[in-house]
Amino acid sequence: MAFLKVTAPTDDPGQHSIPSKELLRRFWPYMHKYRRTIALDLFCAALTCLCDLVLPLILRTITNTAMHDMAALTIGLVLRMSLLYLVLRLIDAAAQYYMADMGHVMGVYIETDMRRDAFAHLQKLGLTYYSNTKIGQIMGRITSDLFDVTEFAHHCPEEFFIAGIKILVSFCILCSYNIALTLLLFLCVPPMVLVSVKINHWQRAAFRRRRIQVGELNSRIEDSLLGERVIKAFCAEDVEKEKFEQGNIEFLRVKKASYKYMALFQCATRLFDGLMYLVVVCGGGLFLVKGWISAGDLVAYTLYVSTLIATIRRIVEFAESFQQGMTGIERFFEILDTPVEIEDKPDAKPLQVGKGRIDFENVTFEYPDDHNLILRNINLTIHPGERVALVGSSGGGKTTLCNLIPRFYEVTEGSILIDGQNVRDVTLKSLRSTIGIVQQDVHLFSGTVAENISYGKPNATREEIQHAAVLAGADSFIQTLKDGYDTYVGERGVKLSGGQKQRIAIARVFLKDPRILILDEATSALDNESEILVGQSLDALAHNRTTITIAHRLTTIKNYDRILVLGSDGICEDGTHDQLLAQKGTYYRLWNQIPVEETLS
Repeated sequence: MAFLKVTAPTDDPGQHSIPSKELLRRFWPYMHKYRRTIALDLFCAALTCLCDLVLPLILRTITNTAMHDMAALTIGLVLRMSLLYLVLRLIDAAAQYYMADMGHVMGVYIETDMRRDAFAHLQKLGLTYYSNTKIGQIMGRITSDLFDVTEFAHHCPEEFFIAGIKILVSFCILCSYNIALTLLLFLCVPPMVLVSVKINHWQRAAFRRRRIQVGELNSRIEDSLLGERVIKAFCAEDVEKEKFEQGNIEFLRVKKASYKYMALFQCATRLFDGLMYLVVVCGGGLFLVKGWISAGDLVAYTLYVSTLIATIRRIVEFAESFQQGMTGIERFFEILDTPVEIEDKPDAKPLQVGKGRIDFENVTFEYPDDHNLILRNINLTIHPGERVALVGSSGGGKTTLCNLIPRFYEVTEGSILIDGQNVRDVTLKSLRSTIGIVQQDVHLFSGTVAENISYGKPNATREEIQHAAVLAGADSFIQTLKDGYDTYVGERGVKLSGGQKQRIAIARVFLKDPRILILDEATSALDNESEILVGQSLDALAHNRTTITIAHRLTTIKNYDRILVLGSDGICEDGTHDQLLAQKGTYYRLWNQIPVEETLS
């Protein structure tokens, strides 16, 4: 087959992939759960083999009877043989119906179980994983990749089971007719297996590259659609089309390569099919001339060889689904194999909520992926009910310091205590239930206003939801919406203004009623009027709570209990507004820039 000029892929992403044997071992528990369905499915698969295996025997009986004694070939014999075949066909139809129905349903159940496990594991992964992984790639792994697992889970056991039965039975029957011809025929099998395994290795690598490129294309589409307003504002439609076209063409190239190896696989197997038929025609004809095989046996022999070759061809056709399924399973387990960086200790206990004191003891932090040192030896005590503001230049670690409190990231050294309890010794659920966060970039989920407010307390009554909205200063504008609290906010809250989204986010925290509050530049992106309204809501929210605010505009924190200035060496200034101005340090310089530029950026 040198004329095909096909070489193995050099950039094989599957060369370090999980071995197939290991994948099947890990996949087995998902199938074992439905072992009774699989057993019945395989029983039906065995029944479907009867027609293919019995038909050559029926024709052999009729042919040999006619060749030896034409008078013995009666209408009764023909009718009995026909009735037998009809009964087998009815059994075959019923078995095929079960396999097509319950077999596929079982595959869907397995796919559902795997997707549930993948999503549950994704919920446990930390922010580092999502910072380094494209959402489109993740979406591809838990949707389209698992679609092919349905077909794999259903067809893989039954296809190989059917093939095993037909090959074994055919081999035994063929040997009973003529051992020499059968051995000559099966000499074609080892080289066919070797070639098929080699091409299958290339094919799996090609399918893996195709999966990866699908994820890249999904990421490009998602990025473009979410940024549609920016694209239109900058008249960048042509730029986005060009970016999409690059990804689309690359997907075309990768997909063409996968079909090339699939075509090579089919070509090779068809050549071996032809070689096996050639052995039957040539060898069988010579054996018939020599009288070493009867005409009826040769007819049956040829039919069994046809059954054998059809079985091999069926396995070949299934090879694409097999490789796609194995690739999908592999990418699924790559998600499950991603280590969970932050999780509860085996002996973790619920946080005993006190007054909300927070202590940083020699806290050092660097990002685990790039080892970029952000905080060094931070020692800080925030007293219960105290309002503390964090200011400083961009990249100084303000947001990072706040993210360490609910353990969005794990401290590299040192410890953080809440009411005297190390945050690493308590359960994540109890810890994060104690903390409310309002961010600059508010994320609203696709749903109604009421559903978004009650997100932190799903069992909240409508009265509780409305009370939280009143406290957040959101009830008045919600009442003017078309359907009030049942108004659909659109994806990411696109139907609401920035100030409206922010007040809904504040209402969400009011309903959660946390002891500790973190405000991450919550008003920086708002206009003046919205900032005043949201600021009033935030003041109400912060009342009697331990509050940490990342300040964007210094005027909003002038009356805070303490202001911390973060620099490259950690906390460089600590005091009230008047105390820091008197020091004439970093805060003084930032404050005196306000008349010229009210933001720190």
